[in-house]
Amino acid sequence: MADRVTVIGWDGSPLTAAARAALGAATLVAGAAHHLALTEVPRTAERIRLGSVALAARRIAAHRGTAVVLADGDPGFFGVVRTLRAPEFGLEVEVVPAVSSVAAAFARAGMPWDDAQVVVAHRRTLRRAVNVCRAHPKVAVLTSPGAGPAELGLLLDGIHRTFVICEELGTGREQVTVVTSDKAADHTWRDPNVVIVIGGPAGPVGAGDGGGWIAGRDPGVGPRGWTLPAEAYEGRLGEGETETLRAAQLARLGPRVGDLVWDIGCGSGAFATEAARAGAAVIAVDRDPGACARTEAAARRFGVQLQIVHGTAPHVLENLPEPDVVRVGGGGAAVVSAVADRRPQRIVTHAATRDAAELVGRDLTEHGYAVECALLQSMELDTRAWTEKKRSVAFLLAGDLGRRDAPR
Repeated sequence: MADRVTVIGWDGSPLTAAARAALGAATLVAGAAHHLALTEVPRTAERIRLGSVALAARRIAAHRGTAVVLADGDPGFFGVVRTLRAPEFGLEVEVVPAVSSVAAAFARAGMPWDDAQVVVAHRRTLRRAVNVCRAHPKVAVLTSPGAGPAELGLLLDGIHRTFVICEELGTGREQVTVVTSDKAADHTWRDPNVVIVIGGPAGPVGAGDGGGWIAGRDPGVGPRGWTLPAEAYEGRLGEGETETLRAAQLARLGPRVGDLVWDIGCGSGAFATEAARAGAAVIAVDRDPGACARTEAAARRFGVQLQIVHGTAPHVLENLPEPDVVRVGGGGAAVVSAVADRRPQRIVTHAATRDAAELVGRDLTEHGYAVECALLQSMELDTRAWTEKKRSVAFLLAGDLGRRDAPR
């Protein structure tokens, strides 16, 4: 095992005395080509071109001597430190940090970033990174080859965002470019780069800027409650949008950051808004222009970003990006069947009668979903006289693919 492993972050600034001392004593140095070209790297040291960090860690573990790993930015922030400290390598690691590439990118843009989401985009996580950019007004994306600014722009089709693209930060070839998301695919971008994605509403109407207390999205902004009463939506809830039914649907879908939710038959926009408040990206669909307008107004009132699509399901769904979870608020068995063909992990819907519920349930089962059905009955009471004000009854259906189709 290596006698000592020092990980040195590099942001283009002159190396600190501690970093120079560690490099001077190194018998093995791992890093990218531009790291290995630094004049401080000893000529006699063994050099490893850093591609797979796990492979480099195995070679370091087998090395007899003093090892140094050079990495861009802060190596403890989405960097090499996590892999090097994995138990299977048995390495004791010391870290000399530098300014992270995300902090440097926001500094170049002259923007604060304590309110930003930070995501890493690889080919396997690109879709989820794009969903975060759909749902949040300020996101920093640490890109990789094949999951860069061009790919981000292409997958954000129909969503307007501004990209601040910072290429090769800290080097002599550093460049900062501002483009709209629809133009990002028109250029070739140099790696490594960080993309700051800006757009969408900044927060609920009436929310003041009193200074942040938590990094990223403030979970306490807006009214308290996973579902809100009809008054929050100006009393325009439809029969399938009761608070009890919405709460049950949200509980079964569990929308979260990185998910894309379809809300088909969005009505007042209540469910779509509440799924977006949970941090998910949401596409709200309705054939009624009035419903689309109400949904847009609700999103604006609560400061969430929704993509609203006017059209009739199932035909309008054909060109939409792949969903993780779906609520079918209208359209019946035909729409549920079309949704199931797209293989979201979970689907929820409701039916007014047992026969309609059985029809939908059988179709979901034939598509390979495990089906749950419950009869929900709720009664609202006037607490002044404890008399009944309103009663609602609905069959709630939920389909789950389980482990056979994991979230993408």
